[in-house]
Amino acid sequence: MAVPSLLATAAFLLVLKANMIMGAPYCGPVILASDFDLVQVALNLEFLEAEFYLIGANGEGLDTIAPNLAQGGPPPIGARKANLDDTARRIIQEFGFEEVGHIRAISSRIGGFPRPQLNLSSQSFATMFDQAVGFPLVPPFDPYANTINYLLASYLIPYVGLVGYVGTIPSLVTYNARSLVASLLGVEAGQDAVIRTLLYDRANETVLPYNLTVAEFTIKLSNLKNRLAGCGNKDEGLIVPPELGAENRTTSNILSANSDSLSYARNAYEIFRIIYGTGNEHQPGGFLPRGGNGNIAKGLLIKA
Repeated sequence: MAVPSLLATAAFLLVLKANMIMGAPYCGPVILASDFDLVQVALNLEFLEAEFYLIGANGEGLDTIAPNLAQGGPPPIGARKANLDDTARRIIQEFGFEEVGHIRAISSRIGGFPRPQLNLSSQSFATMFDQAVGFPLVPPFDPYANTINYLLASYLIPYVGLVGYVGTIPSLVTYNARSLVASLLGVEAGQDAVIRTLLYDRANETVLPYNLTVAEFTIKLSNLKNRLAGCGNKDEGLIVPPELGAENRTTSNILSANSDSLSYARNAYEIFRIIYGTGNEHQPGGFLPRGGNGNIAKGLLIKA
């Protein structure tokens, strides 16, 4: 297990303090952080995805399927089995088991930590969806109510991990970390593509009882993630104007990418701003009400 040096960690915390003093969102790479620290940021998201998918599909999560991987961390708040059709249930179940493997791989090859406190309640998702649309939805959005709601809730999650991995790889030094993250990225990208494809197939369907289509929800959710992260347009809905489509020729946007059809990248700060739902990497909330685990997440909270 790779352990960051005390000198590198101390220097990294000084950088965090300088970023906070500057005030504006920092959008560059996380500097002076070890491979250990960088990869552990992703472990927070892997726990989030594992519990959301496993419980959504099976009604039971890590504490039943692989309790040793939770390392005694608190059980997630509010997650429950979703009312999914058979196809969606099988897909989400597979995703959940894949996330178990991801947690095991990171823990064994880099080093793990106890599962952070997760808030996967309907209220947590409803808050994010209210932020996205700009007003309180009535009734409050419930991700577990049906297949389309669950897929829209899933739209919030794997893409954040995907762009986080893309942003992490250039900063990694060791072959072990680079090969691990490249392999994780491949599966995360596949999960995101499946979710976006399933939603695109229903893009023009109205999400009842709300007067918004599936495509409109994805646009608003992507805009929310961009606002929270504070580093420009790195997330796009399923339907885009032609100038944002592939080679400026499509309005479909099943794979979100830049003008050269390359994946967008986010740093650790952006990831926490989104997952906390606060737009502030120093202020926990949202899906991680006590903040994330790992040196980077803890350092941000210490310096808040």
